[in-house]
Amino acid sequence: MTSGEQNTSVSVAMVGSGGAGVMTSGNMMLEAATKAGLYGLMTRTVGPQIRGGEAAALLRLASHPVHCVNDTFDILVAVDWKGAERFAGEVPLGPDSLIVTDPATGDIPEILTASGARVVEVSIGELAASVEGGRANMVILGLVAALIGFDEEPINKIIAKKLGKKGDDAVKASREAVSAGYEAAAEIKSPVMVSPTQGDKKDRWLISGNQAAGFGALSGGIRFVAAYPITPATEVLEWMSPNLPKVGGTLVQAEDELASINMAIGASFGGRPSLTATSGPGLSLMMEGIGLAVSSETPVVIVNVMRGGPSTGVPTKSEQTDLNIAVYGLHGDAPHIVTAPTSVEDCIFTTQWSVHLAEAMQTAAIVLSDQFMGQASAIIDPPANISFMAQRLVEPDPQEGYLRYKVTADGVSPMTLPGTPGGQYTADGLEHNTKGLPSTLMEDHRDQMDKRDRKVAEFNYGNHWADIEGDENCETVVLTWGSTTNAVREGLERLSAEGIKCKLVAMRLLSPAVPEQFDQALDGAKRVLVVEQSHSGQFLKLLRANYDMPGEIRSFRRPGPLIIRPGEIIDTIKAWRDQ
Repeated sequence: MTSGEQNTSVSVAMVGSGGAGVMTSGNMMLEAATKAGLYGLMTRTVGPQIRGGEAAALLRLASHPVHCVNDTFDILVAVDWKGAERFAGEVPLGPDSLIVTDPATGDIPEILTASGARVVEVSIGELAASVEGGRANMVILGLVAALIGFDEEPINKIIAKKLGKKGDDAVKASREAVSAGYEAAAEIKSPVMVSPTQGDKKDRWLISGNQAAGFGALSGGIRFVAAYPITPATEVLEWMSPNLPKVGGTLVQAEDELASINMAIGASFGGRPSLTATSGPGLSLMMEGIGLAVSSETPVVIVNVMRGGPSTGVPTKSEQTDLNIAVYGLHGDAPHIVTAPTSVEDCIFTTQWSVHLAEAMQTAAIVLSDQFMGQASAIIDPPANISFMAQRLVEPDPQEGYLRYKVTADGVSPMTLPGTPGGQYTADGLEHNTKGLPSTLMEDHRDQMDKRDRKVAEFNYGNHWADIEGDENCETVVLTWGSTTNAVREGLERLSAEGIKCKLVAMRLLSPAVPEQFDQALDGAKRVLVVEQSHSGQFLKLLRANYDMPGEIRSFRRPGPLIIRPGEIIDTIKAWRDQ
C-alpha cells in the first residue's frame, strides 16, 4: 500500500443497509483504536425504521481527544448503497476524499460523487464469497484498517474477543475476510493515515454517552430506576440493569412512562435516590408526575435523551428541541433543575451532579442529553473521581410537632422516611401547609411557593454552571450548550491557532438562571454568537428571557438531523468579523 499522508485525525464512514454489519465493523475498529492508544468517536446514523433500513458507522480517530465529527470524511466504504442517499448530507466529502465501492452493488448516489471525491472499485462481495462463511463487513474492516495504518494483529485479537462465542469457524472466516480486505488495500493510495501512539493504552475507557449517564447516576447514589424503553434512551437502562444490583440497587421496567415516573417518585419517598430515563414523547407523559415531585419536594432525576420532534418526529436523529418542555413544561409555577452535559465524557459528571442537586434541594432534576451524545461511543481518559454523592436532609428523630414543609431560610426542610416514629406526613400534589395538610389558603400557597423557589434560586451551583474557556478579555463570545459544545470548541481552537481569539461559554445549568455568573462570564463582550441545534432558537429565547445580553447578538442554528461542524463556526465568526 502506498502510504497516505500522516495526520493526527482520520474520519471514516462505513455504510450499508441494515443487517449488513457496518455497526459491528465500526465498533471493532473503535475498540482496536483503543488498544492502539488512540482516541476516537463513533456515531451512528440509521433510518427512522431503526432496523432494516439504511445505516452508517461514522468514525473519527486521532492521537488527541476528539468529541465531535470533522468537517469532511476522508474515507467512505460501502457494503451496498441501499438508501445511502438518505443520509448523504451527514457524510460530507471533499475532493481529497476517497470512496471505495463494489461495482456489483450499483451506482454511487450522485449526491456523493458531486463532491469530486476519488472513486476506487473493489469487489467486496466477491472477496467475501471467496472465504467460506466470509462476510462483506469483515472485508471492509480489513480494508479500512489497512488504509488508515492499523496492523492486522490487533484486529484479529478483537475478532477473537467479539466472535469467540460463535465458534472457531466464525473467527477463522472473519479473520480470512479481514485479510482479504488488507490485500485489496495494498493497491489503493490512502488519502490519510493515523499512527498508533506509544502512550499508556490500558487506561483509556470506551464508553457511550448513555452508558456514561448510567455510570454518573450510580456514582451519584442512584439506587432505584424505573423506566420504559424508548429510542434513543434505552441504552441507559440496558447498562444500568446489570450494574445496579452490584451496588445494591434495583431496576424495574414499567408498563409505560407514567408508571415509570411515579414508581421513581415512590421509591424516592421511601429514601432511595431514584431515576428514570426517556426521550421527548415520554417526557411529555411524565410532566404531571414531575410536578408531583416538585410539589411534594421528593427528589427525582429524569435523564431525557433528546431526538428530533415534534410527536414521533425523527427518533434516530439528534436535536436540541426538548429544551422548552424541560424548562417550561410543568403546569403551575414549579421550580426545578434542568442540566445538560456537554460531551460523552461529561455525561458522567453532569448526571452525577444532577443527582446531587436533586437530593440536596429535594426537587426534580431533568438532564438533557441527546441522540448524538447518548448513542455515540468515545475513547476517553478515565474521569477524575468526583465527591458528589446523594446528600438528602433527613430527620432521623422528629420531635412532637414535626413540620415536614417548615419554611426555612434556604427553602430545604428535613424529611422523614416512612416508618420513622412521629414522622408521618402527607406527600401529594395538593398545595399544603407546613404540616403537609391540604390547604387553599393564599398564605400557605404563597409561603410554599416562595420556599420551593428560594431553594432552587439561591443554591450555590459553584463554577459547574458552565464551561468557560478563552481569554477573559475576548470581545467575541460563543454561547452554546449540549452536544454542539465540542464542535464550537474545536472551531474556536482552530481560530485561536490563526490568531483570532474568542471565548466559549457552554452552559451546563439551563434552569434556574444564574445572572450574576452569566454577567461576569460575558463581561466586555461586543459580539455574542448563540449556537444551537433547533429550528426556532429555543436556547436564544431562553437566554433573552433570563439574562441581559451584551453587545450584538447573532444566532447560528438549524434543526436536526445535520449536526453542526467546526468549520461552520469558523466561517460564521470570520464572516461576522469581516463585515
